[in-house]
Amino acid sequence: MNGRQDRHTAGSIKPVRLSPADLLGLGLLGIRTRKLRATLAALGISIGIATAIIVTGIPASGQQALMNKLTALGTNMLQAVPAQLPGQTSQSVFPSQSVAMVGRIGPVTVTSAVADDPNSFVLRSEAVDPNDDYGLTVAASKLNLLQAVNGKIGSGRFLDDVTERFPTAVLGSVAASRLGFPRLGPGFTPQILINNHWFTVVGILDPLTLFPEINETVLVGWDAARTQLDFDPEPTEIYLQARQSDVQAVSAVLPATIDPQQPGIVEVSLASAALAAKTDTQDTFSALFLGLAGVALLVGGIGVANTMVISVLERRREIGLRRALGASRGQIRGQFFTESVALSGLGGLAGIVIGVLATAGYAAYQDWPPVIPPIAVSGGFFGALIIGMAAGVYPSIRASRLTPTEALAAP
Repeated sequence: MNGRQDRHTAGSIKPVRLSPADLLGLGLLGIRTRKLRATLAALGISIGIATAIIVTGIPASGQQALMNKLTALGTNMLQAVPAQLPGQTSQSVFPSQSVAMVGRIGPVTVTSAVADDPNSFVLRSEAVDPNDDYGLTVAASKLNLLQAVNGKIGSGRFLDDVTERFPTAVLGSVAASRLGFPRLGPGFTPQILINNHWFTVVGILDPLTLFPEINETVLVGWDAARTQLDFDPEPTEIYLQARQSDVQAVSAVLPATIDPQQPGIVEVSLASAALAAKTDTQDTFSALFLGLAGVALLVGGIGVANTMVISVLERRREIGLRRALGASRGQIRGQFFTESVALSGLGGLAGIVIGVLATAGYAAYQDWPPVIPPIAVSGGFFGALIIGMAAGVYPSIRASRLTPTEALAAP
């Protein structure tokens, strides 16, 4: 009677249900006892997550810096140039009244222009070989050019109502560097030869990001071009600013306004579009590196799975002992599954820290605002957990299928 009761009592005993905290403690046990192996296994996950954050964070930081720069420079500036037709040898120009006509468009706030002279040449002095080419352009400039392009004077001053009638010139930043005049100072008023006429340099511009062609230009007054250089200025580039909300509308009517007879020869461009287009190449390279990050995550997942399989083989006695003491197959399965997820999760956290620090460091080096996309951080961490789950399925099932006698009999 007592024997049957004991057997009944033993048969009715159920394994104790492990709490999540106990299960996590068991899962971390293998990681704590095999620290070097766990670190190497999690390294692949860390590299993958860090790479994913870096290749999304750095372009995002660069794009934010670009947007900040464009906002400061102005995203409402338009430029119109005449198209060069096939077989055309002479330079195309706009009608002389085109600048005034553009200024009458309602949303336009400021309009200016330059007139390039392709036949003019610039020399630093008479001693320079006339055949030496500095690669500079000579252009007549309207007095409000700096206002239209948001330009600034680096040293000296710009042309005004008085100096535009005399042989004076303002140099773009690149033009000044090539001619050997990086800055103007007190008592230093250099002169240059334009078409064998001496011109006094009265100002040097700061570099213009949106209009790099002006950086390589020697600007003279509209009247001085007629009287000193013997060419009649006709606009070759028109620069204007419009209300931000009406930029597209102004761009649409600009060709017919500039040249009603031949609107097809007018090319209009948004000045900031050229800089914004640079982000396209960043997106291309980001996709490439994201692919590499995915490969690193895959390799990391395989490493975690391999580590867990080896861990099961090495810990068969531990598994057999726990099974003999009453641990169920589900508890063994949960232990090794939790260990795999914890291993990948720790690798993911390390990768997030590395990725965030690397992105912030590079952004600081480039003087960019650091931008860490939240989706990259959250997606990276949950991706690591998913990889850990996938990597732990087979090892945990294999461990749970070991019987106590089979596990304890292992060498």
